[in-house]
Amino acid sequence: MAIQVSNSEVAAKPTPQEQRQAYLNGLLATVQAAVSATLPLTDLREPAAAIAQEHGFPDSRQENWRFTNLNAMLSIPFRASTNLADVDAEALAGVIAPEALIQLVFVNGQFSAELSNLDALPQGLVAGSLVTLQGDLQEKLGARLGKSAGHGVFTALNTAGFQDASVVWVSRNCAVEAPVQIVNWSVSPDGATMSQPRCLVVAEAGSALTLVEDFTGAAESHFTNSVTEIWVDDNAEVNHVRLQREGSDTFHIGKTAVTQGRDSRYTCMPITLGAQLSRHNLEITQTGPQTETTLQGLSAIAGHQLADTHSVVALNHPHGIVNQQHKCIVDDHAHTVFNGKMWVPRAAQQTDASQLNRNLLLSNKGRVDTKPELDIVADNVKCAHGATVSQLDANEVFYLQSRGISAEQAQQLLIYGFAMEIIDAIPIVSIRETLTQVINAWTR
Repeated sequence: MAIQVSNSEVAAKPTPQEQRQAYLNGLLATVQAAVSATLPLTDLREPAAAIAQEHGFPDSRQENWRFTNLNAMLSIPFRASTNLADVDAEALAGVIAPEALIQLVFVNGQFSAELSNLDALPQGLVAGSLVTLQGDLQEKLGARLGKSAGHGVFTALNTAGFQDASVVWVSRNCAVEAPVQIVNWSVSPDGATMSQPRCLVVAEAGSALTLVEDFTGAAESHFTNSVTEIWVDDNAEVNHVRLQREGSDTFHIGKTAVTQGRDSRYTCMPITLGAQLSRHNLEITQTGPQTETTLQGLSAIAGHQLADTHSVVALNHPHGIVNQQHKCIVDDHAHTVFNGKMWVPRAAQQTDASQLNRNLLLSNKGRVDTKPELDIVADNVKCAHGATVSQLDANEVFYLQSRGISAEQAQQLLIYGFAMEIIDAIPIVSIRETLTQVINAWTR
């Protein structure tokens, strides 16, 4: 007996694209509902919401998401939290860098004055939350906030519904000697929770700053969607450590957008250790000549983790210097993705740019996808790029064993040597020590 299905029943079943759009609309609705009346920013939020809906929720058919499948998110109804969740102060103490002059703590994207430390603000430095600072800096903030982050779907989602933002503003010719640390703590006390940390950093002309962005928290189901905008004005210097060590059930998508003025210097050290699935989009835009950009990153993952790094450096002026090296340690069934692009148009003559992605594959079940790119139109440049994927060298292990070192210790030493080139460049002792302990515990 044949079973007849009516046209209405067939039409009622949504297509995969419609399901993705409905899921994105649900995320957009929950973050918009959580926005406080004290931070309307209507001129910024309404266009961003329209951009998010126009882009739609990404799928692997799009080139930029070809190796990063977000399907696992679609079955989880993430909701934005409107109440400031409780955080164990003792657990937080293990995250705070003792060298930091200032600590700004945000729990699920909401500022916690109780957990933060703003007692030692030096002259020339303004730091705090956007909600509390916007009255004093309203005109300045309006000229910077949301002006450099771009228009990706998750960036637009963040702009449409972030509840608060960390603000670090360094005045002209002011050098802040001690680091400033921003801790973004994620918790899910009421089921699957979504947070949208937002950060605005401005280093005015001639200033200097060391910034630590730390994403951490419990292992419960959580979605972190962060955006950081950094303005490095003429002859300013920013050293930026971005540490992502969130829980094993976390989805983490982050955007760092950097604008560099003439003669400025920017260094970024993104370290990825946590999250079930993570992606960091790093975009550098040169707005004047003779900039220096140093990108030294490390992803170390195991289990079934996926860590994706996408970077774009746009060199629009002459005499720019870029040095990028990103290393990945991949164990078990883990999967790393690297897509780095350097754009050198005709105006960017005498550019010196290098890009290298090195991968250490510790398991034959792991996966590495790497795609370094150079897009060069200028004809008087020095540019190079490359990628390597390798395993632990059996001859090197044997050599160390012949010197009385066990096989396990030999593997530890080789992994340590691979990672420490990046870790040793971090200018904060306590963070170097913490990461060294993590790498030393990594054995096959």
